[in-house]
Amino acid sequence: MLVCANCGKEGTDVTNTCDKCKSVMYCNATCRKRHRRKHKKQCEEHVKRAAEKDEKLFKQPPPNEDCPICMVRLPTLESGSSYYSCCGKVICCGCLHAYDNKGNKVENKKCPFCRTTIPYTDDEIVERTKKRMEMNDSIAIYNRGCDYFSGESGLPQDYDKAIELWHRAGELGCTDAYFNIGNSYANGEGVEVDQKKEKHYYELAAMGGHVDARHNLGIDEENADNIDRAIKHFMIAVRDGDADSLQRVQQLHSNGNATKEDYIKALQSYQTYLDEIESDQRDEAAAADDEYKYIGDVSQLLAFVLYLYSGNRIMNGVGQ
Repeated sequence: MLVCANCGKEGTDVTNTCDKCKSVMYCNATCRKRHRRKHKKQCEEHVKRAAEKDEKLFKQPPPNEDCPICMVRLPTLESGSSYYSCCGKVICCGCLHAYDNKGNKVENKKCPFCRTTIPYTDDEIVERTKKRMEMNDSIAIYNRGCDYFSGESGLPQDYDKAIELWHRAGELGCTDAYFNIGNSYANGEGVEVDQKKEKHYYELAAMGGHVDARHNLGIDEENADNIDRAIKHFMIAVRDGDADSLQRVQQLHSNGNATKEDYIKALQSYQTYLDEIESDQRDEAAAADDEYKYIGDVSQLLAFVLYLYSGNRIMNGVGQ
């Protein structure tokens, strides 16, 4: 039930919105005009806060850290790297594959970075994760939350505990944690469905560099017919390697909702990302096993268009 900010009338016909702040509703234009002077200060403050929030929201996040072994930027795609609870390092697929190819694929496989034997039993995994959690390792805390969420690694399923741990991990910088909380509010898993909270946690994840959260925000804006905002979200995600967002920009261009310049910029941004993450080792790893795929699927058409407009060609077939 909506309420008129001027006269207090309630009803579904209270649909006249303040043009500037969009935060209050009126039953008609007369009420909106009468309330204008009283609402002016609040309206200006709301517009100011919204502009400050947008400035933060649409700022390109810092890139992923480098792989500690090869010192090349880590891929965004989940299969492009792996986390090791022994040392808390995230190792790229190229280094994992290179390590295996040196004849070290033995029964007691070791971490490529610290050479600690990888745990095999649930008890070992839980104990090692516990030690990393005591060191405020955000990924370890996030992983423990995932274990509680799904009831894995010998732990009971506990949605409340999972979300509690994800909150802690998110505050320590783990964007996956905020993304999962957003998903929980989207799907009603462990919490009541709440679209405002869903969007809030997607925004926190996106500002930290989570491309799936950013893509979801873009889809929501596109569905609300806020095309300019949708394109902004997609372009930021593309710069961080999200192939799905690149495909959305292509579709918007095909529908006449994005310009040719938008499309070319998206293609060039994606190419820049590829230039930052590619290495011979990663190419070899992706060609050897889909487990090491580190580049999202893009059509040969996109590669060809980029070749025409920029003189650079997206790597063909790598990880596809």
